Amino acid sequence: MLDTTRLRVLAAVARTGSVTAAARELHYTQPAVSHHMARLEAETGAQLLQRVGRGIRLTPAGQLLAERATEIIGRVDAAAAELSAHVGLSAGRVRLAGFTSVLSTLVPAAARILRRDHPGLRLNMTDTHPPEALQLLRAGEVDAALIFRYDKSPPELDGIRLVHILDDPTYLLTSEGGTDLVSHRDSTWVAGCERCRDHLVELCERAGFSPTIGYQTDDMVLMQALVGAGLGVTTIPGLALRSHRLAGVTATALPDATRHVYAATYGEPPDPPATTAVLTALTQASTEGG
Repeated sequence: MLDTTRLRVLAAVARTGSVTAAARELHYTQPAVSHHMARLEAETGAQLLQRVGRGIRLTPAGQLLAERATEIIGRVDAAAAELSAHVGLSAGRVRLAGFTSVLSTLVPAAARILRRDHPGLRLNMTDTHPPEALQLLRAGEVDAALIFRYDKSPPELDGIRLVHILDDPTYLLTSEGGTDLVSHRDSTWVAGCERCRDHLVELCERAGFSPTIGYQTDDMVLMQALVGAGLGVTTIPGLALRSHRLAGVTATALPDATRHVYAATYGEPPDPPATTAVLTALTQASTEGG
């Protein structure tokens, strides 16, 4: 049977890229890390590390085991947190990953509900895009992931369960001119990153034109500033608009442009009591308007 302490050491070596850095992160001595790695190689019968100059790198076998080790350790840590939280929800921690606009609006409202109903429950948050949040969820590094998808989004991976939190409308932001997409077919557009701009492009193409993208940023505050300065027009989710609203910018809700926000959890139901409490608080916050 593989030793979880040695798996934790291997995961740290893979994450930091060296024995010295792993020892520093784990508060071990360097010889102790080397000893654990040697014992793990003896247990598995596989070479996990190889020397390259003055450094080391993982062998293919080491990379494979390190990936599994990260998931295993994540699950062990999650189990410890779940067990702690199970004791009357008076203690424990829930690790939540989500995108910026939901973390800045809905999650603080849910945190206030949790502080009232379960004051001993701690909520840790990671700001990241939905694909990365789902990766963290599958690896056991978070307990729930807040994601969004549009109607044509692909289904989630096996083992991931979705709880609908709210429907978030999309708004057209302008500083002057028409309040519909077609009116701005010749305007300069402000778009998100390449991965995030697809919805904007799809909305414009449905309206019969391809947008001329002059600016690209993931910063929703900057997007509004560019629009407010008359440098372009853009679309923005309702949650982002709720988080920050620039005076002088006109926001018009677009039809058939809703994104659906979900809380994703992983594994067989039911969710641990602490995770369930967080999902309940998120749902309640959404119905109360955040």
